[in-house]
Amino acid sequence: MTDYNALAGGILARAIDRDALALPALHPGLNALAAACHAANAKWWQDPATGQPIPRNKGELLMLVVSEIAEAMEGERKDLMDDKLPHRRMAEVELADALIRIFDYAGAFGYDLDGAVTEKLAYNATRADHTHEARLRAGGKKW
Repeated sequence: MTDYNALAGGILARAIDRDALALPALHPGLNALAAACHAANAKWWQDPATGQPIPRNKGELLMLVVSEIAEAMEGERKDLMDDKLPHRRMAEVELADALIRIFDYAGAFGYDLDGAVTEKLAYNATRADHTHEARLRAGGKKW
């Protein structure tokens, strides 16, 4: 059985060491995925007639991520296989679509996902409201 408290403590220690010693992020490669997804989706950031860059609405782009998550939920609810990749579950493919959209967005706007995920995991490891006890309290974060 995984000791999640020990794992979280190790993540926190590594995150602190990364800041102090300029070590690489815990999740190297997310920024590379963002750059690759953005490059693969360049046609959506250009006018098809002129090839010139077009401004994209951040709200619309974020809601497109939400729509992929909603489609994943629908695939789970109906226990569906994907219609375009029929050997895969619909939820799996829609989650991949959501990641592609997230990485495209991050690549377009220069977000540092490597650093943000590393720092957020370290922060979450120390959150009092993420303990079992806090989640079981009235109004806690239990499902």
